[in-house]
Amino acid sequence: MALAVGNLQYSLGRAPVTGEGRLLSAADLDAALDGPVRDAVLDSAGEQGFTNFLEGFSETEFDQTGLERVFSAQGEPESWRVGEGVAEVYLSDHYSCHFPWPDSRDERRSGSSLPGADLVGVCSHAASDRFAFGEVKTSQDRNYPPGVVYGRGGLKQQIEDLKQDVSVRDDLVRYLAHRAPRTPWAARFVAAFVRYCADSTDVSVFGVLVRDVVPDQDDLRARVTGLASNCPGRMTLSLLALYIPAGSIQGLGQRVADNRHGGTT
Repeated sequence: MALAVGNLQYSLGRAPVTGEGRLLSAADLDAALDGPVRDAVLDSAGEQGFTNFLEGFSETEFDQTGLERVFSAQGEPESWRVGEGVAEVYLSDHYSCHFPWPDSRDERRSGSSLPGADLVGVCSHAASDRFAFGEVKTSQDRNYPPGVVYGRGGLKQQIEDLKQDVSVRDDLVRYLAHRAPRTPWAARFVAAFVRYCADSTDVSVFGVLVRDVVPDQDDLRARVTGLASNCPGRMTLSLLALYIPAGSIQGLGQRVADNRHGGTT
């Protein structure tokens, strides 16, 4: 089930730098948290893959309680992680993106926030695939734009780094390269890598805000204007503000946790 596209509230800029604000209804959010967003946050596909792997060892007996303790999701996911899940599913459904390796698989400790872009993958573009990098911020701030846009770790600087610094993009490509061999998405990686080697600006960059306030174009207007200056080569930069019902961010983690047992098994 796809995440609803939402009602367009405003549109800013023009290619290659654009911004949009989309409003998701309570029904849209409920369906997502009980389906694709829940599965993305809990990495249901990864859990299923491991289950399938274990089934290949027919003569090995595993204690079921131990398996559930080690590999089942523990506790309530953080709201920012659910916000990333909303962004991941939205970009996958409406921007032809595929982010094949969740950050949670690289955690040494549950709940940690890893360095690097939040979303790393590929997307369909001009009849082929190219790399897609995304930064996501989830905020209950009432200001426009919210405080998470500013500072060294803010959305503004993170998008600027992806725009201007080829070494940042190279690091992300290497990260994905180590995970691509012998996967169902290996051919897509190779297609994107060919394009990247020919032109390191031939990528899609996404900046996503997940907010629970009344939509306002001031969230993105200054960033769209600023990023449009000297946009390099073939790069496209898409800023997106996803507005969910007022006051709903605080309870996102609990809602996903409550829906856990309805996920893919």
